[in-house]
Amino acid sequence: MSRFAPLPAPPYYSVIFAAQLRPSDDPSDYARTAARMVELAQQQDGYLGMESTRDAAGFGITVSYWRDEAAILAWKTQVEHAAARDRGRSHYYSGYTLRVAKVERAYGFGQ
Repeated sequence: MSRFAPLPAPPYYSVIFAAQLRPSDDPSDYARTAARMVELAQQQDGYLGMESTRDAAGFGITVSYWRDEAAILAWKTQVEHAAARDRGRSHYYSGYTLRVAKVERAYGFGQ
């Protein structure tokens, strides 16, 4: 099974979220929240796909793809996502960055 998100031809937008997890006594709490956010994002109008990875030290990058900036804003303001984001700041992450980019070209190999 491919780990690449099946995406339409550009243009579309990507949200690039890089984060460092804090050490935790209960990593399953984070895992449940992350799984719920994937499930919830997939239900959002304008969601196109996602790719994510995390290393053993807890540094991860998730790239989600969206039809347009309006879809990204709707996801940002979705109530359950906003609550999870607040919990991430207070409990899960020691730091993160978020970048939004317009994808104008896309190509690959072996997908």
